[in-house]
Amino acid sequence: MSPTIARPLSPAQAPRRRKPSLTRTLVLFLLLLAELIVFNLLLPGYMSPGSLLDTSRTFVETGILALGMTFVIISGGIDLSVASLLAFVSVVMGLSFQAGVPLPAAMLLGLAAGIAGGLLNGAAVAYLGLHPFVVTLATMAIYRGAAYAISNAAAVSDFPPWFTTIGQSYFANGLVPTQLPALLVAAIALWLLLSRTSFGRRVYSVGANEIATRFSGVSVERTKLAIYGLMGGLVAVAAIIQTARLSTARANASMGLELPVIAMVVLGGTRITGGAGSILGTLLGVLVLAYLQDGLASVGVRNDWGLVVVGAFLILGVLANEFFRKSPR
Repeated sequence: MSPTIARPLSPAQAPRRRKPSLTRTLVLFLLLLAELIVFNLLLPGYMSPGSLLDTSRTFVETGILALGMTFVIISGGIDLSVASLLAFVSVVMGLSFQAGVPLPAAMLLGLAAGIAGGLLNGAAVAYLGLHPFVVTLATMAIYRGAAYAISNAAAVSDFPPWFTTIGQSYFANGLVPTQLPALLVAAIALWLLLSRTSFGRRVYSVGANEIATRFSGVSVERTKLAIYGLMGGLVAVAAIIQTARLSTARANASMGLELPVIAMVVLGGTRITGGAGSILGTLLGVLVLAYLQDGLASVGVRNDWGLVVVGAFLILGVLANEFFRKSPR
């Protein structure tokens, strides 16, 4: 009896890319609108365009990380190292500039460090067969520790004005933060990549059924490596923006940022076990959680209670995903 040769899945057989239903998208939009109305009642003027756009300065980096994390979680993975890698990239860029490297070249070194960090995560997950939770938990400590070690816990703050303009200035008559277009461009590009390319189909397929994907002829290892490499590149972009916004590169940057990033993605409808999710859903999750955190801080709620809210919304997102998955379409 001749051996059976695995053939690529036909479009009818391939795993369906599950996007948030209209109902879920509407629920997220209404939730966002409701919280903005509440904060506007407590803080008159909170819903003004100027106020909302100004607040967006604080979550552009988080939003970029969440967009990349969408790919990772859809593929069935997780990345706990994003905040630590961001700090490492920032320190690499800052120390390079301090050592005399022209700042544009230092930014490229930071980008290379971010991609290398992501590829290291991806190689350990894809080719060593290690669980992404364990791998990125380890690299979370490695990248943070390396940032402290090479900087001796010192900060670099003497950046030129043209660089800090990236994260601190405005355009359109002082209304729109300079870094906001970076989030919008990233969202559009990643939406096209995820929903309109064969790579995007492979991302969904790996998360939905890795074994079937492998037998269909897709290189699961290369796909995972590319996903984590993409995540590392987006971390580097976020690190450059944050360093410009704070005008400082330091090893303790973005401590604990991985929790709200994951919460935003899950709240936006990406299933934590993989196989389902969308860029639009993640963007709504970013807006809901970011404005909730900002509003709570603005009305005087302490940061520790803000963490409680983030954790609660993470659980809420998981429960909502299960509800919408089981509800009839």
